[in-house]
Amino acid sequence: MKIGLVLFNGVTFLDFVGFYDVIYRLNLFEQTKGTTWDICGLSEEVTDELGLTVKVNKIKPNLGDYDLVFVPGGMGTRSLRYDQEFIEWVRTAEAVPYKVSVCSGSLLWGAAGFLTNKAATTHPGAYDLLEPYCREVVKSRIVRDGNIITAGGVSTSIDLGLYIIKLFAGEEEMKLVKQQIDYPYEMQGIIEIDDHR
Repeated sequence: MKIGLVLFNGVTFLDFVGFYDVIYRLNLFEQTKGTTWDICGLSEEVTDELGLTVKVNKIKPNLGDYDLVFVPGGMGTRSLRYDQEFIEWVRTAEAVPYKVSVCSGSLLWGAAGFLTNKAATTHPGAYDLLEPYCREVVKSRIVRDGNIITAGGVSTSIDLGLYIIKLFAGEEEMKLVKQQIDYPYEMQGIIEIDDHR
């Protein structure tokens, strides 16, 4: 499985790192061994809301080449919704089997048109911003509607990573990762919507 991790200026790095630190462990398991990922962006370096800078390793790749694309949130999403170059790039993910976001990353899937007729969630402080883009805003921590998986605020990135481990590797494997990261909490607020309505 190939995973594309999208970064941008004004990202909340905990949205990204919470998810990344969990899902890189997919390579521990036979079912998901060989999983690869790229950190993708429109420029060589990306700076978060607090001034921390990281390098990306793929500049503006075709996101359609991935099996799963993950979009984190952050205050940068507010203006990126209207950034034509960025949204056109996000639209290259149209054929991607799994479109995943945490926090206000769902606003970017929405601006690209992928949440039309879908239920989705975001950070509780951004529910109103998400409303125009989707069929229904679900006030829960993880919402899966078909191939779109959206998650709530910052700390939910860890739960979302565990959800992805369970989805692709299995329940026992997810429990093992929880032990590795000393995560005592149970995932809660998971809503799965039948894609065949």
